[in-house]
Amino acid sequence: MRLLILGTGGMANQHAKHFAAIDGVTLVGGVDVDPARVEAFNQAHNIERGFGSLDAALAWGEFDAVANVTPDSIHHPTTMAALNAGKHVFCEKPLATDHAKAMEMTETAERLGLINMVNLTYRNVAQLQKAREIVASGQIGKVKHFEASYLQSWLVSKAWGDWRTESQWLWRLSKKHGSNGVLGDIGVHILDFAAYGAGSDFSNVFCRLETFDKAENNRIGEYDLDANDSFAMTAQLENGALGVIHATRWATGHFNELRLRIYGELGSVEVQHRHDWSKLVTCRGPDIETGTWTEVDVEPVPTNYMRFVEAFRVGRNLEPSFRHATNIQKVLDLATVTDRDRTEHRV
Repeated sequence: MRLLILGTGGMANQHAKHFAAIDGVTLVGGVDVDPARVEAFNQAHNIERGFGSLDAALAWGEFDAVANVTPDSIHHPTTMAALNAGKHVFCEKPLATDHAKAMEMTETAERLGLINMVNLTYRNVAQLQKAREIVASGQIGKVKHFEASYLQSWLVSKAWGDWRTESQWLWRLSKKHGSNGVLGDIGVHILDFAAYGAGSDFSNVFCRLETFDKAENNRIGEYDLDANDSFAMTAQLENGALGVIHATRWATGHFNELRLRIYGELGSVEVQHRHDWSKLVTCRGPDIETGTWTEVDVEPVPTNYMRFVEAFRVGRNLEPSFRHATNIQKVLDLATVTDRDRTEHRV
């Protein structure tokens, strides 16, 4: 696979590092509107060619696939251009800023028979994969209830940088810069985490969004700080399970932590994933009577980067696909509608 990296900001370094480590993958170009940034990126990752636009890269055309690491609002036009040029696409999440755009991307990729995948990074967590296996095998019986959370603290901590002065954080707080707030940024992750772990898609959702005051007139420079900071959602899955999902950037003491608890009629599983460790625990069998939780050892799993390359090699799409991400985007869109209407909606 000859791979083009589109967008050379912070996350692009992870794409370059992971893809370059896979046998048979060659990074052949970097694209960015900032000439200095793409030059520094290419030097860091030993990439020969740099381009100031996707159009220029497509005119050259000597590559098989694109890793799209542009800002959220740019995913749709750039992915559509790449697909229509016959290039396979590995896109950062969320796939698009709304369901209609995501569906257009999905249908185009499928119609053209191109490999398409969205980098829902927490699919790489082996503990989540094992939890899904336990649930799917019936070891905890029929799922009745679930709870999921994604907690970050960068609005109250400078551990990852100062959001008041750094554009990589400020744009995530501004609607006009393409952000749908915590719902769009990390909501897509925790919704996928919950549905994938429980082995069922969503059927009904109701969500409340909140944007808190963060600066004078809620504005810093060109950034209007109007995107949501927290959400709380009640949801039902197609398998009938009822649950709650919430996320925030105000969770002091939690740098980057996802948690999922799934309760069935025969037992429970819990996945906890932090920036520095992951854990899977279960309460099953005789342990139900004593409330004893036991940690489960798991083996590493292939990353999304590996799955994308494998899909290219075998010529068959693998998950998480554009279509799956499009289904999640529908839930995100409906969450915004339910906040506006104060009414539950069916997915």
